[in-house]
Amino acid sequence: MADPLTPGIAPARLSPQEIASNFEDLHAPLSPHEAAVAADRCYFCHDAPCVEACPTDIDIPLFIRQIATGQPEAAGRTILEANILGGMCARVCPTEDLCEGACVRETAEGKPVEIGRLQRHATDSVMARQGHPFDRAAPTGKRIAVVGAGPAGLACAHGLARRGHDVTVYEARPKPGGLNEYGIAAYKSVDDFAAREVAWLAEIGGITFDYGRALGRDLTLEGLAAEFDAVFLGVGLGDVNRLDVEGADREGVDDAVGFIAELRQASDLSTLPVGRNVVVIGGGMTAIDVAVQSKLLGAENVTIAYRRSQDRMGASRYEQDLAATRGVRIVCNAQPKAIHGNGAAAEIELEYTAEDGDGGLRGTGETMRLPADQVFRAIGQTFVPAPGLEMQGRKLKVTGAGRTSMAKVWAGGDCTPGEDLTVVAVAEGRDAAADIHAALDTDG
Repeated sequence: MADPLTPGIAPARLSPQEIASNFEDLHAPLSPHEAAVAADRCYFCHDAPCVEACPTDIDIPLFIRQIATGQPEAAGRTILEANILGGMCARVCPTEDLCEGACVRETAEGKPVEIGRLQRHATDSVMARQGHPFDRAAPTGKRIAVVGAGPAGLACAHGLARRGHDVTVYEARPKPGGLNEYGIAAYKSVDDFAAREVAWLAEIGGITFDYGRALGRDLTLEGLAAEFDAVFLGVGLGDVNRLDVEGADREGVDDAVGFIAELRQASDLSTLPVGRNVVVIGGGMTAIDVAVQSKLLGAENVTIAYRRSQDRMGASRYEQDLAATRGVRIVCNAQPKAIHGNGAAAEIELEYTAEDGDGGLRGTGETMRLPADQVFRAIGQTFVPAPGLEMQGRKLKVTGAGRTSMAKVWAGGDCTPGEDLTVVAVAEGRDAAADIHAALDTDG
């Protein structure tokens, strides 16, 4: 039953069968024949712009040629050499803005080679076979602590373990994966893929997971640096930005990150309460994910309110269009002014905005009201500072391949400057592993 303080929020707005259908795989895997046809469209460019656009520098023409010649497992190995989380990246990367956006076919015809789906075909082929594709080097006797089992931490852990080091991964939550497990839309990663990918990655050996251990609560940098030969921080962004308007503390006003995490861990989505009239504040991928999933759970009206123009949204145009096809309304140049209701949210008041000459925003004074029994904050996350480490703005300052201001401590992923993308986090974890290995080898 719905909470009496939030009468508009209720579970089971749709039948379990309808919800299961709504949350099916967004992009079905390619069959071998479909993969061969898709691979045949590649020009196999010598100076491939798709490779330049890939943060992990995957040799895309090579792996597509391997698929075209009937070697999907070889293609998968080519991908995984550069990006050990290539399976998840194939599912969640904004390929339309990265490799596919740079594809020559996209430039010439407006229809790129389906690089993301081909990458999934190849990496799934490798994961389906028995045994891990890479061998572990002889043990070095060195021990490294990785804090955070998200994409950056996992990539770093695998890179170090593969080089023969022993790695302990500390994770605050009860399961590994970070945003891959807790933070992306369920229809992008079905059949418990995030957990299966971590289990597969750990088959390299030499990686131990220790759950329920958080930096600052259970662990200190000084203690880790004293116990281990090196430390890598892949702790992500630990806090959610607040909504500073009247009524922001009303029942029914929640953070989108928490809702997505709850949805991802729910064993039965039909038991997850959702509003009848949902409004999402924000313009990034999290806003799209929570809006679309609210609609798929049975919300009647879902609106994304973004304070700037649509071309300034952090979410890709593909994701914006996906939301629109699911019935989500996007209202731009509108910022929250107040959330009204008697104890619980009932309406949201939005003020129209205009950009000033310096790129800033100002309210126009003109407002509108929308029914809203559930309001989600998707206005970004912030890093919780780690004592003893130098900051760059709101994130950890790093130099080179993730070296922090403290000796023996590296960092990567969303807690460091740069784009907050899974594929970028993987690249930073991978590169930090190589740098840690080189530093340990130099130290003898």
